[in-house]
Amino acid sequence: MPSTPEEVLKFLKENNIRWVDLQFTDVPGRLHHITVPASEFDMETLKTGFGKLDGSSIRGFTSIYESDMVLLPVPETMTLVPWSPGVARVISKVFWGGGKGRFERDPRFIAEEAERYQSEQGYISYYGPELEFFIFDKVKLDVSTPQSGTGYKIHAREAPWSDSGTFVIRFKEGYYPAPPVDQLMDIRVEIVDTLVKYFGYTIEATHHEVATAGQGEIDFRFSTLVDTADKVQTLKYVVKNVAAKHGMVATFMPKPIYGDNGTGMHTHFSLWTKDGKKNLMYDPNDEYAEISQFGRYVIGGLLHHARALSAIVSPTVNSYRRLIPGFEAPVYIAWSKSNRSAVIRVPAYYKGMEKAKRIEYRPPDPSANPYLAFAAILMAALDGVNKKIDPGDPVDENIYHLTPERRRQLGIKELPRSLDEALDELESDKEFLKPVFNSSLLDTYIDLKREEARNLQGYPHPMEIYYYLDS
Repeated sequence: MPSTPEEVLKFLKENNIRWVDLQFTDVPGRLHHITVPASEFDMETLKTGFGKLDGSSIRGFTSIYESDMVLLPVPETMTLVPWSPGVARVISKVFWGGGKGRFERDPRFIAEEAERYQSEQGYISYYGPELEFFIFDKVKLDVSTPQSGTGYKIHAREAPWSDSGTFVIRFKEGYYPAPPVDQLMDIRVEIVDTLVKYFGYTIEATHHEVATAGQGEIDFRFSTLVDTADKVQTLKYVVKNVAAKHGMVATFMPKPIYGDNGTGMHTHFSLWTKDGKKNLMYDPNDEYAEISQFGRYVIGGLLHHARALSAIVSPTVNSYRRLIPGFEAPVYIAWSKSNRSAVIRVPAYYKGMEKAKRIEYRPPDPSANPYLAFAAILMAALDGVNKKIDPGDPVDENIYHLTPERRRQLGIKELPRSLDEALDELESDKEFLKPVFNSSLLDTYIDLKREEARNLQGYPHPMEIYYYLDS
């Protein structure tokens, strides 16, 4: 991949590129693009950017009276688009028009600021998200007549309700089934091959996940904050396009199916010295989980701010359909070794391996804006380190099975139960974010999410008709 403007121009010429997709991310986390002729790329535009963006039309960006914005390509993200011959794509930074500098509500800017801040503190952080998703054959949606109810129907060849007459996967029995029961392996492998060949990924694994109806997961090699967020956006882009090529629908929605597991983005996280030579989370003399006191402070910060973090890492109304007991999604604010009922677990696959020592933060889901989510996780961790926040004792019991009284004895709190509740928490606990998250971004984000929650609250759910029609 190119790494300088000069290499970009060489890349475009050698690959006979006619069009370039400039891609960027809005405040909620959706990817956008504009396509420009490759002939428009020269040294000047690669250094000053493309004045092609109307920021007033992008959610969370700006008003109509100050809408001119500039997209500056990030050379090392330029790649071929395999399903569109003659087209390349490049992730872009967003700037104000008129030479007024970087746009402060560009989510990638927040992630870059987080990397700058941690470097000033003497650290570097690494992230390894596990992205889950569903691939459906078809989804039928009716929202055209809200006065008479709305509804949807999912068609999925593996599902128990499928009429395909082939193998099906029962609810909560989809973890690692071999083909032909796993009917989507070939599509996942095609996605992985595309990521490796065209986008430079190192893939660690791909597999069917627990839910029926085509739930899968792709894990790629951990990396630094901004690079990992770029990779999350790219992976979602590739998964959706490869599925569409097969006439199918890929979704990263947290909870599309009742009665089965939802879709998460469990995020592995570690903090190292700035030179990358020492994992500060690792202590070989710790008998419990080889986790250092520094690592415990990281955990303490994440637990202390977990309720506020929910508004950023579990950012949709639908996210809270996933965060319920019994579906391998975290609900209780606790930490443990190898305990998937806790918000944080310390993986114990490898003993005596400094490089492998990290924590897994389990609340995030892939509807989150990865630039904001990873930056917020970092800021909570650093707050724990700077304030020496003690996480308390680990909980090595199935927290789902504990009585409310026992949970109170252990001091175990719960994550918010709705987006509104999470936003309340964020509004009352956001100082830890302030060194990196500017007020303009935070206020805009909260306003957008309040509006989203308010809009959805106005729609009667079809099951409410079932439960309450005879009232």
